Amino acid sequence: MLEAIARTGSISSAARDLGMSYRRAWLLVDELGKLFKRPILTTAAGGAHGGGAELTDFGRALIAAYRRIEDRAAEAVRAELIAFESDLNDV
Repeated sequence: MLEAIARTGSISSAARDLGMSYRRAWLLVDELGKLFKRPILTTAAGGAHGGGAELTDFGRALIAAYRRIEDRAAEAVRAELIAFESDLNDV
């Protein structure tokens, strides 16, 4: 969700891109925001000039950390499963 917000500049556009309702997207962002003391994003209410959302530096750092964790976890899984490679069926 955060990456989609960074890409689109709004929660509603991010929700559309991800195929979910605005309400669900907003609830996800709100719950994530409650986990941290620092803000993950800034928002501007809609209206004549439109609204929008922008990730803070902290939000961008959070995404980067998550992606590093994801990469490390995938590498750990590969390292554990390599011992079973010879037992895999050819499919």
